Amino acid sequence: MVNINIDGALCFPGARPDYEAAKAALKTLTEGTGAGNAFLGWTKLPFDYDKDEFARIKTCAKNIYENAEALVVIGIGGSYLGARAVIEALLSPRYNEIPRKGPKIYFLGNGINGEDLAQVLSLVEGKSLYVNVISKSGTTLEPALAFRIFREKIEKTYGKAEAAKRIVCTTDKAKGALKSLADTEGYECFVVPDDIGGRYSVLTPVGLLPIAAAGIDIDKLMEGAAKEAEVCLKDDPEINPALKYAATRQALYQGLGKKIEILSCHGESIRFMAEWWKQLYGESEGKDHLGIFPASCVYTADLHSMGQYIQDGERILMETFLSFDEPRVKVEIPATKDNGDGLNYLAGMEYRKIYAAAQQGVKKAHMDGGVPCMEVSAPALDEENIGALIYFFEAACGISGYMQKVNPFNQPGVEEYKKNMFALLGKK
Repeated sequence: MVNINIDGALCFPGARPDYEAAKAALKTLTEGTGAGNAFLGWTKLPFDYDKDEFARIKTCAKNIYENAEALVVIGIGGSYLGARAVIEALLSPRYNEIPRKGPKIYFLGNGINGEDLAQVLSLVEGKSLYVNVISKSGTTLEPALAFRIFREKIEKTYGKAEAAKRIVCTTDKAKGALKSLADTEGYECFVVPDDIGGRYSVLTPVGLLPIAAAGIDIDKLMEGAAKEAEVCLKDDPEINPALKYAATRQALYQGLGKKIEILSCHGESIRFMAEWWKQLYGESEGKDHLGIFPASCVYTADLHSMGQYIQDGERILMETFLSFDEPRVKVEIPATKDNGDGLNYLAGMEYRKIYAAAQQGVKKAHMDGGVPCMEVSAPALDEENIGALIYFFEAACGISGYMQKVNPFNQPGVEEYKKNMFALLGKK
């Protein structure tokens, strides 16, 4: 379902992918013999998940969808990026402004900003409110602070008994502060799997509950991921796009010193897919003073801000264009009598065709400027193809990380800022 074109990357001498190394990395991944092998549950997830819990997710989400006017999703990093990425891609980044059935959805607990919290408190005032708090431990500072505030809000508004029906926890199956509180208060709970790290968790209850509560078909999302898994676990680069993508980006990094990868997207609806991709690759590969730095651009807007650097700055860049073949809506350019802007030559042309020309023009310009380019595409922007893209990027990340000789499933560096912050705050 996911297509990849790497011809633009292969125009550069020294950029030939090492497919034997890629296949060895894939074998390490599928056989579970590498570092971080306790966190490989995502590899089989699309066809080996808890069907009873999946049914409970749909029931709970249906209740929220039908009865909530506002849903506050509290989580940070992998506990919110995937869900927000899917919701914005499939609905719109303006989903709260568009008249539709289902709740307005607000993501909080992903930073430390009292102004953001105050604004959302104001926006949900007087609305039927539900909260989904996502934290394996329940003690991560950012979501724990936000949950304190919204737990107090929901209990004052509805009383503790009704609040218990409106607070849903996605947490550890057996231990931790949030699990203990949920058991005491009677909150419905879903499990953050022990064998899946946060950035790989979008197809677990972590992502599926808020996605389903937005009215998105999670059965189709999983079907798309399952179909993609069938090809992404094969050791043939002619069949497996994840193998091809991982091998090519590592060839550009290790062979040509291309240390930054830009994921270039078309339109605001894909911006958070790129944010999720950035965490996935940055947290997986940035180890031992190694790794490709993941960045993103939304075209053509960012060509008017970052385009100059991409074209003429330091030659440490590679670029991957992410696109969808079929537009969801078609908008044609009208003709005007005066043709004052000189654009009547585009009259009757559909926006997608104009963008396709822009993308190919950008690709040629960037390649001429020394930026190796790849293209990743899916047939349409729908549940199945988003599910496929999620699995594709996850599989390629695991392969790429093992090719780079790091553990793609830990994040020791994330803990350093926390130690300093807690010391400054006086935590004992």
